[in-house]
Amino acid sequence: METYDTYSPEYLRYLELLSKEYPTQAATFTEIINLQAIVNLPKGTEHFMSDLHGEYEAFYHILNNCSGVIREKVEMIFSDKMSKAEQDDLLTLIYYPKEKLNMLYREGKVNDDWARTTLERMIDLAKLLSSKYTRSKVRKAMPEVFRFVIDELLHAQPDEDQNQLVYHMKILDTILETGSTRQFIYALANLIKRLAVDHLHIIGDIYDRGAHADKIMDTLMHHHSLDIQWGNHDVLWMGAAAGNAACIANVLRNNIRYHNMEILESGYGISLRPFALFALDTYKQDDGMEPMVKAINVIVAKLEGQTIYRHPDYNMDDRLLFHKIDWEKGVITLGGKTYELKTKDFPTVNPQDPYTLSPEEHQLMNDIQVEFTESERLQRHIRFLYSHGSLYRCMNNNLLFHGGLPLNEDGSFKEIYLDGKPYKGKAFMDKAEHLIRRAYDQRDTDSLDYMWYLWCGADSPVSGRIVKTFERSYIIDESTWKEPQNAYYRLNRDKDECIKILHEFGIDSPQGHIINGHTPVKVKKGESPIRAEGKEICIDGGFCKAYQGSTGIAGYTLIFNSHGIRIKSHYPFEDVYQALMNNVDIDSESTQVELEPKRVMIGDTDNGKKLLQMISDLKALLEAYRQGVILERRPNP
Repeated sequence: METYDTYSPEYLRYLELLSKEYPTQAATFTEIINLQAIVNLPKGTEHFMSDLHGEYEAFYHILNNCSGVIREKVEMIFSDKMSKAEQDDLLTLIYYPKEKLNMLYREGKVNDDWARTTLERMIDLAKLLSSKYTRSKVRKAMPEVFRFVIDELLHAQPDEDQNQLVYHMKILDTILETGSTRQFIYALANLIKRLAVDHLHIIGDIYDRGAHADKIMDTLMHHHSLDIQWGNHDVLWMGAAAGNAACIANVLRNNIRYHNMEILESGYGISLRPFALFALDTYKQDDGMEPMVKAINVIVAKLEGQTIYRHPDYNMDDRLLFHKIDWEKGVITLGGKTYELKTKDFPTVNPQDPYTLSPEEHQLMNDIQVEFTESERLQRHIRFLYSHGSLYRCMNNNLLFHGGLPLNEDGSFKEIYLDGKPYKGKAFMDKAEHLIRRAYDQRDTDSLDYMWYLWCGADSPVSGRIVKTFERSYIIDESTWKEPQNAYYRLNRDKDECIKILHEFGIDSPQGHIINGHTPVKVKKGESPIRAEGKEICIDGGFCKAYQGSTGIAGYTLIFNSHGIRIKSHYPFEDVYQALMNNVDIDSESTQVELEPKRVMIGDTDNGKKLLQMISDLKALLEAYRQGVILERRPNP
C-alpha cells in the first residue's frame, strides 16, 4: 500500500476533490464494495445497427425485438411451458404493448386469468434479463411510478412458510383490483427491452431514401444509452442544417428522386411548393424526366461547380462537367467518347456562365436555406447528432466508423491536406471531425464546403468514392455511372491490413474488430459481411428497401454480449399491422462471428477499466483518511 508521501501533490489535490463526494471512510469503502461487485458482473449486451435510411418501421421493430435477443430468452425459459403460438403472442405484446393490448381488449381476451399469467411470465423474463445488472441499475431502469412494486416482484424469494410467494400474489391481486394492468404491462415491456440491450450503436446513415428518418431520430433521442457514427447521408443533412447550399441541394435531390418529400414538408416544415411551381413553369414534361428532377439536377450541378472552383485543394476538376455539354445537340464528350444526354431541356443555363444560378434559382435556394436553418425540429435532431455522434468510436476493442479510412493502393495511410497541413490515419479522422464540428459551430465557408466534400469526395472517410452525380443525372449510358472507390474498400478484406488499422487507433487485442456500414453486402452475389478472417464486419445489408433487390436481405445487425459477437441477418419486415394480427416477427438468421475465450466481465470493458481505476483511487483515499492526511467530513451530531 502506498503512503501519502509517495503521492504527487497533484494526486493529493485530486484525492481532496474526491473526498467531497466520499466524505467519510464508511462512504469510501461502501463505494469500493459496490464497484467491486459491478466489475465482476457480465458485460451488458451491445446492439449494432447501420444504414437505416429512414426505414422507421423495420428499425423500430428490430429495436423492439433487440435483434431477436428477447425471443431467445423467451424460448430459453418458456420452451417447455408455452406453445410456439403463446410465445409469439407474448413477444408481440412486449414489442408493441399499447397496440397489442388495444387489440386484445377489442377481442375480449383480457381477463384476470390472462392478466395474472401474462404478468407472471413478464416478471420471470425481466428476472432473467436483470441478472447481469446490479439491483441499483435495474431499479433506475424501472419507471418511477412502479419502481417499488417491480423491485419487490423481481426479488421475491421462496421461504419456509411461502410468505414471499403470498406477498407476490397479493401484489398481483392489487394490480388487477386497481385496474392498473395496462400501465403495469407497459412498464414491464419497457423494462424488458431496456434490460435486453445495454447500449446501442448506430453506425451511420439514418437519413435519406426511406420516408421517416425524423421518426427514427425522435426514437433515438429517447433511448437510454447510445452513440452514433456519422454516415455520408447524415453529414449531408448536417451540412444542410448548417446552411451549406450544395448540401441543401443534394438533400432536395435525394428526396425528390425517391419521391420522399414528406420528411421535408411534414417532418421539418420545409415547403417545396414554390420549388415545384418553379419547376413546372420552367421545364418541359415531354422527355421522360420529371420537371422537379430536372430543376434540382441543374441547381446541384451549378452549386457543386461553384464549390469545386472555390477549392482547388479538393482535386475535383474532373467533376466540372457542366460546361462540357453541347447544349444544342444534347450530348457530352468525356474521355474522347460522346454520350447522349437524357434531356436537352436546360432553360436556366447560360452557356457562357453555366455554374451561376439564375435569379429565380438564387431566390428559391435562399428561401429554402432559411427554412433549413430555421426549422426547429430539424435543428433539434441535428444537435442530437452532434452531441451523441462522432466520426469514429473505439469501444471494447471494436473500432466503429461508417465508411473507410483513406488508404493508398499499397495499404499505407493516405496523406491528406486539411487547412493547409498534412494528416493521415487517426490524425486525419480527428481533424476531419474537428472540421465537421466547426461547420455547425462557426458556419465558416471552408468548413461548410468540407461538409459537401465529405458527402461525395474520394478521400472522404464517410464516402470514399468518386460520386458520379452528373453522369447518373444526365447520361443514358450506364457504363459511365461506375464509381471508383478508395483502396480501403478492397484492402479491408485483408487481415493484416485490418490489424494495422486497429493498431493505429490503439486497439491491440486479438478480439479487436473494425465494424462498418456504408457498402451494401450483396448476399445474392455470394458476398459475406464477415471479412478479413473476422477482423472486419460490414453490417449494411439493406434496411433500405431500394437496396433489398440487390442485397437479397433486409439488413444486418450485430449483437456483442459477454459470450461473443453474433451477426443477425434479417428478412423484409411487412408492417406493424401484420406483426399485431399474426404475431409476425422479422425472420432472422444468426451467425457466430467470434466466441470469447472466457466470459467478458464488466471489468474487461472500457468502462470497467475506468471503474477499476476509480477503485484504486478510492483505496488511496481510504488510506489517506486512515493516515490522517485527509480529514473525514463527518456531519454534525
